[in-house]
Amino acid sequence: MKRLILLSGLLFTVSLAKADNQKVRKYTTEDYIDLWKITAIEQMNEYQIPASITLAQGILESANGNSRLAREGNNHFGIKCHKNWDGGRIFEDDDEENECFRKYENASQSYEDHSVFLTSRSRYAKLFELSLTDYKGWARGLKSAGYATNPKYAHLLIDIIEKFDLAKYDNMPYLPAEERGDLTVHVDEPLTRVDEPKDIEDEKIVQFEVRSAKHEVKLNKYRARYIRVHKGDTYYRIAQEFDLGLWQLYKYNDLGKRDVLREGEIIYLDPKRNKARRGNNVYICDKPMTLRDVAQIEGLKLKKLLKYNFGTEADATLPAGTKVILR
Repeated sequence: MKRLILLSGLLFTVSLAKADNQKVRKYTTEDYIDLWKITAIEQMNEYQIPASITLAQGILESANGNSRLAREGNNHFGIKCHKNWDGGRIFEDDDEENECFRKYENASQSYEDHSVFLTSRSRYAKLFELSLTDYKGWARGLKSAGYATNPKYAHLLIDIIEKFDLAKYDNMPYLPAEERGDLTVHVDEPLTRVDEPKDIEDEKIVQFEVRSAKHEVKLNKYRARYIRVHKGDTYYRIAQEFDLGLWQLYKYNDLGKRDVLREGEIIYLDPKRNKARRGNNVYICDKPMTLRDVAQIEGLKLKKLLKYNFGTEADATLPAGTKVILR
């Protein structure tokens, strides 16, 4: 009987060990990059924060997603509660004992909140004057602005970026083809002509490797790629030319499958921003136009303009001189 009890105990211990091994399976840095690189690129498109910096901070702050904050609180960036936080909470020793950290329903929320955290605080404002490819400037700027107390914080971020070649993601303002989905092809309605919208500020002609040279690809002031629609264009042809899914064209341009392409209008090949930069708070219509027109000219999401300009309909004609709030 005693031998049987010992054997049972041994089996139970082995079972626990197996369960523990499964429970504490650790992610490598390569695992973490594969899991979160697309999210980091999406956040870069949305908030103009280098994907390399976001990934490096996530790797460092969450220990490749293995820290208690990451596993139990989905907090990948070590963001503390602060006074205005009314979401979930998790407590962990840091600079002081039992400090309050933000807890999220999923890790994607942590990535979104990290972007909002940096863009909404004035102490990080100077970072957004830097190029998206200046990861060293961003790393040093984060340390100078007080993101972390570790005196080597900037060097740690730079080392991670260079060791794992994360800077290549800063040159990806769109998702790699293998990461995209697609939709069933729909026949487009005939093209109709309208007056060409006024030029976007700070636009620059940029060369991209595409399947054909039918369109001149430009960047707007937020580095989002766009083209002008030509006669005979359809959504499907544009998607094929730039290796995009139809769903992306619809989403990036606030369009539905029944919307008609118009010659000369702007079509974005990358996501638009949620709001304009500081200091660019209002757009004044220089001719009758719609909120949808302003969204395309300014490179901002229509649903956000509808929120900022409550009571204005997307396709209602706005008289010349109308002031549209952009943030």
